[in-house]
Amino acid sequence: MIFLGPLYQYLHTELAGRINHFPLIKLVVLSLDKTILYLLIFIVLRLLYRQLRGRHGHWGRELLILVFTGYILLLMFLTVFRGTYYYPWQLVFHWDRSLTQMNLRPLIETLKLSRGATMFDFYYQSLGNVAWFVPLGIMAPMIMQRGHKLGRTVLIGAALSLCIESLQFLLITGVTDIDDWIFNTVGALLGYTIYALFAAMFRPHRH
Repeated sequence: MIFLGPLYQYLHTELAGRINHFPLIKLVVLSLDKTILYLLIFIVLRLLYRQLRGRHGHWGRELLILVFTGYILLLMFLTVFRGTYYYPWQLVFHWDRSLTQMNLRPLIETLKLSRGATMFDFYYQSLGNVAWFVPLGIMAPMIMQRGHKLGRTVLIGAALSLCIESLQFLLITGVTDIDDWIFNTVGALLGYTIYALFAAMFRPHRH
């Protein structure tokens, strides 16, 4: 790890032998470390872009774009680019995988998890996949300046989820499951609903 190595070593010493799901903690710390690296690269490129275009001001929107970018990066590192590698040229794509490795039967596998010995996997699969896309549903329409925000937000959520599932399949870094796509899309819609409610509450009233 480039930035969070000492933090990980501390957590490993304190928690590795006491928490069953410590690999999940390791994944989160490693993903945060990668996110910091690529977010710094994004900041530099964004500043150069603004300088070349001669753009000034609107730093509130720039901060929102920065937070949104960090969120997308973290999401991708948590779900797709899970290995210890950091750079694109280290990726290995498996183009010869059979499509039978995908689960295209809606909700079947998720319902099986509800009958397991622990409910953790069931909640992580369902509520977790919904929750991860709620921030997208909130922030995407805030960044959009015009257009049909509801349709575009749901489309962005569905497209991003499809991208994640496809990359997981090709990189063998996760299970490609239609349930994930369904829950992710629902999460984007839920996030937009939250955005719309707050926008309506704080919209100036016309007299």
